[in-house]
Amino acid sequence: MSKLPKAALSLKQFMLRQEVLKLYRDIFRTLRLVSDEATRKELRDWARTDFRNNKHHQDETTIKAMLHYGKKSLKDLQSSLALSKS
Repeated sequence: MSKLPKAALSLKQFMLRQEVLKLYRDIFRTLRLVSDEATRKELRDWARTDFRNNKHHQDETTIKAMLHYGKKSLKDLQSSLALSKS
């Protein structure tokens, strides 16, 4: 009999969860660099809503696809911010 609670995550699930949390934190760190307050708030609300609306997903392939899309979106945002600074 296992001593783990029934809701314990597998190692793969745990690693994916850590990746999602890192992306979330990276997005919010990047959003601090947005100079326009209204735009920053809009992007923050969008990111929160997007993560909240997708937190029910359990399928590993789906989560990986969304992570890929999120990382690409973050990279695009960082590029845009870098261009606007120069």
